[in-house]
This record gives sequence, C-alpha cells and structure tokens, in this order.
Amino acid sequence: MAKTALRILQINTERGWRGGERQTLLTAVGLRARGHDVELLLRKGSALAERARALGLVVHTAGGGFSFGCWLALHGGRYDVLHAQTAKVVAWVVTVAPAHRRPVVFSRRTSFPVGAGGWLTRLKWCRLDQMVAISEAAAQAPRALGVSTQVIPSAVLPITVDASRIQLFLKHRMLEGRRLVGTAAALSVEKDPVTLIQAAAKVCAQFEDVVFVHWGAAGAASHAAQQAIAELGLQERYLLLGFESEVEQLFAALSVFVMASRYEALGSSVLDAMLQNVPVVSTDAGGLKETVCAGRGLVCAPGDPDTMAAHISFMLAQPEQARAMAEVAYAAVRAEYAVDGMVERYLEVYREVLEH
Repeated sequence: MAKTALRILQINTERGWRGGERQTLLTAVGLRARGHDVELLLRKGSALAERARALGLVVHTAGGGFSFGCWLALHGGRYDVLHAQTAKVVAWVVTVAPAHRRPVVFSRRTSFPVGAGGWLTRLKWCRLDQMVAISEAAAQAPRALGVSTQVIPSAVLPITVDASRIQLFLKHRMLEGRRLVGTAAALSVEKDPVTLIQAAAKVCAQFEDVVFVHWGAAGAASHAAQQAIAELGLQERYLLLGFESEVEQLFAALSVFVMASRYEALGSSVLDAMLQNVPVVSTDAGGLKETVCAGRGLVCAPGDPDTMAAHISFMLAQPEQARAMAEVAYAAVRAEYAVDGMVERYLEVYREVLEH
C-alpha cells in the first residue's frame, strides 16, 4: 500500500492520567506531525481529553463501555484504522466490527497473567487484526493463547527540569538538605507499597539524612501503606504525597528512584528517572527486567524488602558507582525508547493490517 496519509482513531477509556494516557497522546501527536489525520475517542471529562484538546487534536467523547460501542458502530467506519489503547474497550470494538468493518490494533500495557476466563479473552484477542505489547513481559499472555503479538515499547520524551519548581517542592515539604529516595506509583496492590515501606525502614535506620517520598493516587493498598508507616514509625521519613501532575519533573531532586511493583508491563516512571540520570532500584517484575538490565540499575525479586533495602543503601553509600549505572541507563533510554521510533513502528503496523 502506498504511504499515503491515514485516518486513524485512537481510543482510550481511562478517566485519569497515567502511563497509558501519556502514550496515547504521544502517539497521536507523533502521527499528526507526520501528516496523518488523527482523532481520539476518549472518556468524557477525562484528563486525556482535556490535554488532547489543548494541543488542538480532534476529540470525541463517550460516557461508558456501551456508549463507546455505540459510537464505534456509528462512526468507526470513517477511519482507516482503529487503535484501542486500553483493554476495556477491546470487547466493544471487536463486537461492533460488523458495523465499522475497519482493522483494529490493540496496545496491551499490562503483564497480568490471563485468569480462568482465558478462553473468552482468547476469543476477543483473536478478533484483533494486530496485538501489540509494550514489552516482552506484556506479550507473554497473548502469545501463550496463540495470538500473534508484536512488541513496541512505550516512549519517553526528554524532560526539561524546572529548578524553581524543585526548590519550591523542597522548601514546601521542608526537605532541604535531605537526600531523597522516591517512587511514583499508585497505592495499589500490584505496585506493592508495603514492601517499599518495609525497605525504607531499614534504609532510614542506616542513613539519618534520608527521606522517602511517594507520589501516587490512592488505591486498594492505601490503608495497608498508612498502617505500615505508622507501625514502623516512619511518619516523618516516608511521605505519601498523593497524585502530582507532571511528577517526572521532580525526579531530579532524588538520589535514588525505586519501583517495588509485583506486576509491571514496562515501568515508564523508571524510564523518566533514567532520563534524568537518577540511579534506579527496581524489582524484576514483568517488563522491569527488560528496562533495568545490562548495568542500568539494581534489581531484586518482588516482595523482598531486605534486598531492596540493601540495593538502595548501596546507591546511597556508593555515589560514584550509582552515577555510572545512571549514565549507562540514560544512554540506553535515549537510544531505545524514543518517540519517533515508537510512532514509526505503529505506522508500519497500521499499513500491514491495511494490506491484509
């Protein structure tokens, strides 16, 4: 097929702003910059809808699953390709395929194993024209069900550090003169904040000047996290700071970035930290073993606070070696997770499904 301009619909059902929403926006902007006609179908009132409109993108909205399905049945046929960016909409977009008759691409952004309903998931996934996963870890489940899957890693943009914002943050939180260990993760079970808090207790006992900062929205593990902080007496040393817009701009204030996830398809916050030369300690869950590898940081098994604490302590006690790992990570992220590369690979996928 000739490389003519394509009309592409990006579909995302999430209300909030997390890694998948950022990737949806980066993809849409990158496609537009290459001369393609890009529109988005998004959740009404979502953070992504607001940001996309601010960038001049055409945004359509729907209220819930059924309304997404109705919209796609009525209007999906006017696009060349439908790109589902969230799992919740996949069932609707393939169910109404007889109405829109357009090829469907889906980006899988989780590494959760498929449960007891695997046959139903396989039926849904097999009706896709192309499954894409953001890491080899995210590709394992569909491949195990016999679904052909390409891997296109998520991308990260270079971050412009706002020194004044960092200084205001440090002053407001009375953290000036402290060394900070930080993470950006929702207080959900799969992000395992309790293990990180247990590791923090061990690190804080060793380093009097260290404070842990945890940015992330409340979730199912919020109570357990607050309880662990109280039981370990870390109220002044482990700060739950809630959701912070553009939080990656504050990572430059950190001495170490930590990711404690039990499940992680890629770990875009880790990539953001690496782009700012912040040393990384992480579990080897899912795609993190692909991201934090080859001398880019230190990893441990999920749920292992002792090893996690030892790795964080090493980074704090051996700043030259930590800095060397951060430099390796920075170079790797710049080379492997560029936005241009991601967008070009999606364009290849779109053209492949249109040729079949």
